[in-house]
Amino acid sequence: MDTRKLSYFVKIVDSGSITKAAAALHVAQPALSQQVSALESDLKQRLLIRSKQGVEPTAAGHTLYRHAQTILRLVEQARQDVATSGAAPSGRVSIAIAPYSMASSLTPQIIREVGRRYPDIVVHLTEIFGGVLSEAIKNGRLDMALIYEPGKIRGVQFTTMIVEDLHLVTHEDVDVAQGRTTVTLEEASTLGLFLPEKNHTLRQIIEKGLAEHGLPLRLVGEVESVPSLVRLIRANLGATVLPKSAADALFPDENFKVLRIVEPALQSKIALCTPDHEPLSEAASAVLILVKEMLQQQLISKYAADPS
Repeated sequence: MDTRKLSYFVKIVDSGSITKAAAALHVAQPALSQQVSALESDLKQRLLIRSKQGVEPTAAGHTLYRHAQTILRLVEQARQDVATSGAAPSGRVSIAIAPYSMASSLTPQIIREVGRRYPDIVVHLTEIFGGVLSEAIKNGRLDMALIYEPGKIRGVQFTTMIVEDLHLVTHEDVDVAQGRTTVTLEEASTLGLFLPEKNHTLRQIIEKGLAEHGLPLRLVGEVESVPSLVRLIRANLGATVLPKSAADALFPDENFKVLRIVEPALQSKIALCTPDHEPLSEAASAVLILVKEMLQQQLISKYAADPS
């Protein structure tokens, strides 16, 4: 099996017709049919079903098509990496950063530092939730992500970078935990909360903690917009739950209470997510190292300021 046969096969499936694929590839139709036959003989599986309407992949064909796309992408990446070897890293690197997290505060630093060290790298930044992360990373649409760690997902790997206690955030006028810096989970459960949707790991952590202690979730609304969340809490229409770093960044003034949840404490993990089945490009690897450096520095600064 060689990459030319695989690229021919992918083009046939994409075109839905051997005739159309032959025209696009500038290859004689009989020669293209022979390449498919050679693949079928090599794999001992029928790969295409032919009809007057064109061709459709069999179950085996679908499997080969999926793997062929990965193989061809790796081959192209290898060509690019070899061609640029020895030169400064360049290209596009896509990073997803979880909203409602301290990681989002790193965005300006990432852009600034990548621009300083690697002026030929273009960073594409987006916000994303765990529910759609797996496919985006596995399909190569994202190079890496800084998100709340959701647990094991096939095809990606997580490196835990930061573990933080969750805090209740309310307007200063809310009558809860007066004169204290902590609030019990039971006390927090009496308040109406604005939280992200169910597919967000932060929401799942909060729901699990409440359920394990027989406490209700009083959901006021689902909010995915950080500016909207700030406006809602400022208007005293409800409370929310966030890691301390995110709470301090979003609600820095004295109009808000930021109370650590205790009895029991709830914790979230920010993890660096990368694919586990293929190597990163040279540009993505360079950015990955840079992001790790920033997170380590942030940890050092955090514990220097607050050793507890």
